[in-house]
Amino acid sequence: FGIATDENFVITTTNRKEITEDNFSELVQDGVTLYLLQSVDQMLLSATKERIDFLPHYDTLVKSGMYEYYASEGQNPLPFALAELIDNSLSATSRNTGIRSIQIKLLFDDSQGKPAVAVIDNGRGMTSKQLNNWAVYRLSKFIRQGDFESDHSGYVRPLPVPRSLNSDISYFGVGGKQAVFFVGQSARMISKPADSQDVHELVLSKEDF
Repeated sequence: FGIATDENFVITTTNRKEITEDNFSELVQDGVTLYLLQSVDQMLLSATKERIDFLPHYDTLVKSGMYEYYASEGQNPLPFALAELIDNSLSATSRNTGIRSIQIKLLFDDSQGKPAVAVIDNGRGMTSKQLNNWAVYRLSKFIRQGDFESDHSGYVRPLPVPRSLNSDISYFGVGGKQAVFFVGQSARMISKPADSQDVHELVLSKEDF
């Protein structure tokens, strides 16, 4: 690796967790991506790429939330799909000490690509492993453990207050991915954890599936 004998270095996960003798067996698994750095908080010199592999259930790909949306008894299901996406932002900003900012943008400029719906918030952000978990269908946001933590880790269900914005507005509870693929053909998640300098990006598309 071109490391001098007197040079210090660390090996970390993409979450910047340092690999040690004590946690080696827990963090180092087949297919995991590791960083070789001079320090845990070193800036990356270039973007890294990580492929997410998982085996979803057949019904997940075939139905993928469609049943819930088409079973909406004559109602327009689009607002329910948007509610699923906004629900993620409400949860992400629920512990903000300052202003909670959630923007919904409808993009129709052909020069920027195909039409898109963008939901932007100033929440706590997700690590690479949390984005990994978000990509895996049918993995409950409340049961993910260890380094593969939930994007809702530490989430506490808010008290029901009439006409308030809490993080329980999902209509069908089928999750953001199903909502994305009901509305469009692909999803791009860009997130920066509040306590990290790393920006993580996840791309999912029906074509890939």
